[in-house]
Amino acid sequence: MNEGQEQFTRSQELRGFLLLCAVVAPLLAVMVVTGYGFLVWMYQLFAGPPGS
Repeated sequence: MNEGQEQFTRSQELRGFLLLCAVVAPLLAVMVVTGYGFLVWMYQLFAGPPGS
């Protein structure tokens, strides 16, 4: 009945959750903030600093 489906154990799910929380989420957050900072920097490079 479940021949094509893999059954994940509790330890595999815990390992995946910890990987998501400890590695993927912080890395994604850093990448988003870095990307936004880069976009602001590029905008100010062409448009000038604020107030000018």
